[in-house]
Amino acid sequence: MKLFGKGLFLLLACLSSAIAHAQITSFQHVVVIFQENRTPDNLFQGLCTSSSICSTTPTTSQYNIQTSNWLDKTSPTGVTQPGLVALANAYDLSHAHKAFTNQCDLDATTGKCKMDGAAGVSCSGTCPAKPQFKFVDNSTGILNPYLTLARQYGWANFMFQTNQGPSFPAHQFIFGATSAPSETDDHIGTFAAENMSGTGTGAGCVAQSGVLVQLINSAGVEDPTNKIFPCFEHNTVADLLKPLNISWRYYAPGAGSIWTGPNAIRHICAPVNGKCTGTDWVDNVDAVNPADVLTDVSSPTCKLRDVTWVIPTGANSDHARSNNGGGPSWVASVVNAIGNSACKNADGSSYWDSTAIFITWDDWGGWYDHEPPTILASPQGGYQLGFRVPLLVVSAFTPAGTINNNRHDFGSIIRFIEHNFGIAEGALTFADARATNDLTGFFVLTQPPRPFQPITSALNAAFFLNDKTPMTPPDDDDDDQ
Repeated sequence: MKLFGKGLFLLLACLSSAIAHAQITSFQHVVVIFQENRTPDNLFQGLCTSSSICSTTPTTSQYNIQTSNWLDKTSPTGVTQPGLVALANAYDLSHAHKAFTNQCDLDATTGKCKMDGAAGVSCSGTCPAKPQFKFVDNSTGILNPYLTLARQYGWANFMFQTNQGPSFPAHQFIFGATSAPSETDDHIGTFAAENMSGTGTGAGCVAQSGVLVQLINSAGVEDPTNKIFPCFEHNTVADLLKPLNISWRYYAPGAGSIWTGPNAIRHICAPVNGKCTGTDWVDNVDAVNPADVLTDVSSPTCKLRDVTWVIPTGANSDHARSNNGGGPSWVASVVNAIGNSACKNADGSSYWDSTAIFITWDDWGGWYDHEPPTILASPQGGYQLGFRVPLLVVSAFTPAGTINNNRHDFGSIIRFIEHNFGIAEGALTFADARATNDLTGFFVLTQPPRPFQPITSALNAAFFLNDKTPMTPPDDDDDDQ
């Protein structure tokens, strides 16, 4: 076949366009969606539609989900068969450091968790028998948005929370790669280990004066006399971005929440009379309504920052006892808003073709999971790493059905942000330096971008934008100490 004139020109133009699409070297936007308190075994049983799809020793085409015979040292047989629980259930399990040590049941000889101690995790609320040994009932399809994202994009078989404890330190790790009060504390293995205690309300630098946070040392010991006011000073991801004029935004359900990571960093918060007043805070933290992200990524607003953290309200968090089942739809709405956005970047590319989305959960929530974490060497090993949490990776450059068997933690996400924006990996010298993987294995940047296919969900963006329900933080965590 011969092509001449206009035909040849059109062919060359198409080839040029395809080559241009295939030459992406990095993303212009990175979005981290942080949900609450679930494990893969608890939330993603729906991936196991046949016995060959799931395995506890997975290949690169199998999901690492255990569907039966969950280890339980309190059972006469040594195992318990899991039961069903609603996503919006009526009880909560402890996810304090003590709950971690009970569930881990560390073997002193091997230095590894036996993973048979979940029955030792305390429960509050209306607790059934064996409340820890449950997986979420998907008979109504409530989890389908999560399952679709896992199947259509990327799934991590071995993603672990970095800390061995609850939400406050977890949110410090996802924003600043450490929950230590200072750089020196991180390097000697001293971390904020729990949520708030003491008298008063609030968290971070805007907490009332009687609010304290428990520290843990490199030996994994929480001395009850070693509690401090939760206002820290060290660099964060935001400090790496600022000199390079890389923009960022942190959407959260309240300025004084334990889930609003930047409020605990003194130079960002700049507290005055119980309020954060710093320029970085005012310019970059939206602690009014997380749903503002849906407006900011849509036309005509078009304000998607280069790096974005999205924290849900309690109703949409997946946190046991406080969510109303909106989490899967909430996450789908954020992904759909990016995927369907008519906004363009300065180079003419779409938000969808230029964004990497990481969806993960802040801690395990006390639920059973079979996969033992890697315990780091001293001095950080007294508090790192924690239990497995789900991780979904979504982008136009993530092949459908990608299953990754590398080991990751929150430091891996920060390491990816560093890599993507040309910052030395491990620059903070915290969890980003200790992570062994930067998540680049989830992307094939030399291929043309995949067209976006909307994620079907029960609730859409309009619902969340118009929801007048009083906003609550993801949970109160009163029982986590």
